[in-house]
Amino acid sequence: MSPLLHLYQERGVNMDPVKKEDRSQVFQKRGSKQKKQPKKPKKMMTKTFKEGFSGYLFMSPTIFTIGIFVVIPILYALYLSFNDVQLLGGIGYEFIGLDNYTRSFDDGRAMIALKNTAEYVLIVVPVQTCLALLLAAALNSNIRGKNAFRIIFFLPTVTSSAVLTIIFMWMYNPDGLINTFLAFLQLPTYNWLADPSIALKSIMIMNIWATAPFFMVIYLAAMQDISDSVYEAATIDGANWWQKFIYITIPILKPVTFFVVVMGVIGTFQLFDQSYIFSGGSGGPNNSTLTIVLLIYQYAFKSLDMGYASALAVILAIIIMVVTLIQKKFFGEEKLHD
Repeated sequence: MSPLLHLYQERGVNMDPVKKEDRSQVFQKRGSKQKKQPKKPKKMMTKTFKEGFSGYLFMSPTIFTIGIFVVIPILYALYLSFNDVQLLGGIGYEFIGLDNYTRSFDDGRAMIALKNTAEYVLIVVPVQTCLALLLAAALNSNIRGKNAFRIIFFLPTVTSSAVLTIIFMWMYNPDGLINTFLAFLQLPTYNWLADPSIALKSIMIMNIWATAPFFMVIYLAAMQDISDSVYEAATIDGANWWQKFIYITIPILKPVTFFVVVMGVIGTFQLFDQSYIFSGGSGGPNNSTLTIVLLIYQYAFKSLDMGYASALAVILAIIIMVVTLIQKKFFGEEKLHD
């Protein structure tokens, strides 16, 4: 043994030959140390922060507006619904828990308003949805003057609701246009404004005529987005226009129908101005045109019972959300295209 080797052994140096596997592991460790990911530059982090801050800065007017006019009023209404609010002789709040909510179940006028609103929703929403779909299908076909018809049909939507109501009140008079036309056809005439069994139906007719064109435009835009190749394939298979409409158009428009029905339900549950103008704010005759929103208005601004009115508003919001969730479950997927 050489003196140099003996010296290495005394110092504890391992003189065994290095295996190939050990060498590869050594190189891998060295490589892993060398391949450490560099830290994110501070300039890039600053740029990302600036972009995010700029985005929120542009959104700030909308966030501020929604917060002031939507979020805060909702939270304040929730707070009022749990209190007995005194507005005369200084504003005062007395916490009463759920008393305002339980009171609604014993309120006969609230039950009448809920019944009238439910009847209004169940009749108006299906009729206006079907009418909008049929009008859109007619205007989507190759009929002459369809552009002119689109303008004519859409005119009620751009007209003020109050103006339309006053016009229909004139038409609903005992000697008005509608009764004159019915008498000309030798059909029975009605007291559209004073008969409790007819008054709510007269508002339904007016609202269907005024709102169906708006949903017609939505259906028409969706129909024009359907590819012609789908209808051409159905024609090759021998399908007629009715089969194309039932088995192609309606299923493809299912997400649009969901939107139309949801918007229709929300709008009809919030019926106020037509009922207010028709009845002069009383909900008559005999509470036949009394709706939930009109009842909320009466309690809030006539009886000054803000706590109970807020509770009714919260109940109405819950009803609308529940109905919307049921519709979402019924209609299923909401995508127009896969």
